[in-house]
Formats: sequence, C-alpha cells, structure tokens
Amino acid sequence: MRWDGQRADKRADGSAEQALLGVSGLIRSVRSPEFSGVTFHEVHARSVLNKVPNASRMPFQWTVNPYRGCSHACTYCLAGDTPILLADGRTKPLAELRVGEQVYGTRLEGRYRRYIPTRVLAHWATMKPAYRVTLEDGTQLVASGDHRFLTNRGWKHVTGARQGAARRPHLTTGNALLGVGRFAAGPPDTPAYRAGYLAGAHAGRRPAEAEVLDRLRRFAPDCDVDAGEFPIAPEEDWQRGFLAGLFDIEGSHSRGILRLPLTDATVLSTARVALKRFGFAHVVEDPGRAGGLRVLRLAGGLGERLRFFHTTGPAVTRKRTIDGTAIKSAAKLGVVSVEPLGKRLPLFDITTGAGDFIANGVVSHNCFARNTHTYLDFDAGRDFDTQVVVKVNAPEVLTAQLRRRSWQREHVAMGTNTDPYQRAEGKYELMPGIISALARSGTPFSILTKGTVLARDLPLLRSVSADVSVGLGVSIALLDRELQRTLEPGTPSPQARLELVRKAREAGLSCGVFVAPVLPGLTDSVEALDGLLAAVAEAGATGVTVIPLHLRPGARE
Repeated sequence: MRWDGQRADKRADGSAEQALLGVSGLIRSVRSPEFSGVTFHEVHARSVLNKVPNASRMPFQWTVNPYRGCSHACTYCLAGDTPILLADGRTKPLAELRVGEQVYGTRLEGRYRRYIPTRVLAHWATMKPAYRVTLEDGTQLVASGDHRFLTNRGWKHVTGARQGAARRPHLTTGNALLGVGRFAAGPPDTPAYRAGYLAGAHAGRRPAEAEVLDRLRRFAPDCDVDAGEFPIAPEEDWQRGFLAGLFDIEGSHSRGILRLPLTDATVLSTARVALKRFGFAHVVEDPGRAGGLRVLRLAGGLGERLRFFHTTGPAVTRKRTIDGTAIKSAAKLGVVSVEPLGKRLPLFDITTGAGDFIANGVVSHNCFARNTHTYLDFDAGRDFDTQVVVKVNAPEVLTAQLRRRSWQREHVAMGTNTDPYQRAEGKYELMPGIISALARSGTPFSILTKGTVLARDLPLLRSVSADVSVGLGVSIALLDRELQRTLEPGTPSPQARLELVRKAREAGLSCGVFVAPVLPGLTDSVEALDGLLAAVAEAGATGVTVIPLHLRPGARE
C-alpha cells in the first residue's frame, strides 16, 4: 500500500484506504494479521503529554494517550469449547482460559516452526456469524469467518473471496492445516480411574515425585480395592488410570520418545493390553540387561504422544513438555469443507505473547475516546475502531517532556480518552516505558482501562508505587455476558475484568471500579446494579464510581 502524503492509493481490489488528512509524523500505515480490518498509523509524535482544556470539568489537568482510536473491536474468534493446548501439556476450553495462564504458541526457527510456551495477555468474547471447518481426520473447528489458521500455504482466513472487496487468502479444499489434529478427551475422574492410577503407580519401583504423591493422597481414600490387584476384565477408565500411574512412576519422555521401562511380565502385559485398547501402536525393546528389563516404546510422532497424555492424564508436568518440538506431523489435516452455520454464536479469542496458539491440534492466529478522533479527519464511529494512530515514540517523547524545568509533577491521568491497554498494547508495548518515565520524574499518575493486558505490568506498577502515587481504575459497566457481548464486542469479559481487580489488589495496589456508563432500560435496574456492586466489592475494589450515560457530539451520532 502506497501513500501520497494525504491519500492512499487504491488497492488491487479497487477499494481505498482511509485518507490521512491531518496526520503528521507518519512513519507507515500497516494492517496487521492480528487485527483484521484495523489499520495502524504509526507516527512519531512531537508531544504526548497533553493539557486538558480549561473549559473541561475533568478533575485533572494532564493526560497521556499513546493511541488514538481503539482496537478492542473483535474480529476473529473460535467456539468456547475449543480445546487449547496448555504449556503443561493438558488442554482447556477456550472460554475458560484466563489472562496470565501459559499456553503453547509457535515460533519460526530456521526451516521449522516450533512449539514454545507463551502467556495469555488478553481474553474476550463476542457474538459473530459462525462457520464449521471440517478436516480429513475428522477434526472440526467452529470459528468466525475472519479467524485465521496456519496452512501449508501460509495463514488463511476461514472465509474470503478471490476478487473484489472481500478478496483475501482463505481456506479452500486444496489447503492443509498445520498441527497434530484433534485432541483426545481427557480421562473422567471416576472411581475406576482412581483405582487404576493407584495400581499403576504401585506397580512402579521408582520414588514418586511430589505431584504423584499429592494425587495418591487424594485418590487413596476413595479406593477400597487392593492397589496390587489387577482386574481380569478392566474398565476403560481403570486402564487409563493404570497407564497414567505407571508412566508417572516409571515412564520418560525426552527427545521425542515416550518410554516405559518394565521388569514385571504381568505389568508389561497389562500395559500392552491397555495401549492396544486405545489404539496406541508400540514396540517392546530388549536392551539386553539383567533382570528381564523390557522397554515399552510408544510409536508415532508428537500427535500420538499428546494423545497418550490427554487420554491417560498423568500428573507429572515435566514429562508432558513439548518445548522446542518442530511442527511436523503425518496427520491428515486437509480441508474437507467450510460450512456456514447460519446463526450467530458466542465466540472467544485470546491474545498471546507468541501471536498464536494451538486450538484442537492446529495452529491458530490470535487477534491482538471517540470525539477526539475526528480531528484526524476520521469519523467517530467505525473509524474509531478501525483507524488507530500509534505514537510509537511515546515513551521517549514523554521522558523528554518530563525533564523540562517547567514541569510541576502534576497528576497525569491515562485512559480517560482512549484505552492505553487496548489489545494493540499487547503488540506495541508502549506502556512499560511510559510508566517508567512518569515514575523516574516523580510524577503521580492513574490508569483507567477495560483491558486485561494491564495484568502484564502489575509487577512494574507495584515497584514504582513505592516512589509515586499510582491509581488504577477498571471500567465494568455490567455483568450480563450476553448483553456485554452486544454492547462491548471485543472487550474482555466482566469476569476477566473483576479478576484483574483481584490481581491488582493482591499486588498491593489501590484499584477502583468505574460503573460506566449506566444505560437506561438496560443496566439501570436495582437488581442489575446490586449484583454488579456486590461482585465489585467481592473482588476487593477500593472504591466505585457510578456514571450515567452521557452522549457527547461524535458519540451521540
């Protein structure tokens, strides 16, 4: 895309980008795959410390806004029950993930893309038209049309067109997704599973690790049978538990190989029968050692090892790691069909440090103050969500401004115009430098946000609070999830924001809540406000401010 200083050239599909009238210091304008439909205008700002007009009734005089516009609007998303691969090798439904949790993402190293642990920086939900993607191996994924998966031909949206305004890379039957394919369901916590786990653990001869001992203490009181007795016709759950317990004590997983060294013929036979029941190909190796040692080795690649972990549910975390493993698989992940479901569904997404995550066995891309937007010749409606100005040099410029002799270290408020912890902050990471600059200069400050990306900076905020006054505020307008998805699409859920309040308080920081705006006929009932205020109090907020709806020019339209 080329810019002539005022207006963008037309793209190949005939559509034009928003003209950049009024934007000075422009470096480039980019569209990032993490934010479909959003254009980021990266600028070198001359000033980021802004004086509030004297006519304003705001209780502060200075603000810092590293962004103009907001990227909270959600465009990607997957169904909430999609299993996500955690960094401990287990899985968890996407809807249940929380900010701060560790999941697996990927990183390109040389010729191969490899699995790496990465942190969840943001989590949100929305309502969007849903599509079902079906793969050759039977894997099914329910996603929005804007969601992207990694294929043998690069990143592809679920839907698109070959020409016209909707043209973009999208899934076709000639594509194959990258990964290991659908994840197996985890073992149910039944009495049979617990009995099997005890039997497998007691069949091993090595000392039990702490995670195993903890599980044994929890399982033992519920089991009446002798752990040393093997049933003649074991249930599936017993066999799952047996393999998990045996692996926790005797098993190993390193350099892409899962092994079970065993000396007891009965234990070996019981393990092999269980593996065959679940369809695990394996070989028995004879290392030629005394004592009748045999090594049972699982055949197949990473997909089979993950299937073993998910099917059996072993306790030892270190044995489930796949850090650094290359994404190579013989799984049949060709696209069979992409079908519209004909309805809008609650869909979820996350932002991770790696920029992607593993959804049901395939690599999935994550999705990374209106009136003031109009001075840039952008409108205050859709442009506020799709045209975001990023002051990429904000920390450096602010540092210089705070060094001026004229600066009186007055309170600086952030988040009163545009959210400094909108999803784009996960990409640009401007706030740590801004916080540090304010603290070094002895300037007290406050932050108001809806964004759970703030959790990333809580250690820094706690540290600088010893030197300057730090105030935090989280905006939570309502608890109703369905209504929230409609009114605030793309923002973290109320529950996630309440959890952010808890984390801030646990870090020793003051954190208030802004119940704003209260909407007539939607969120202003006694029941709605009582429920919200009770939840805010339970989260430990240090105060609450309630603000009714007020529509200024720009927002009113």
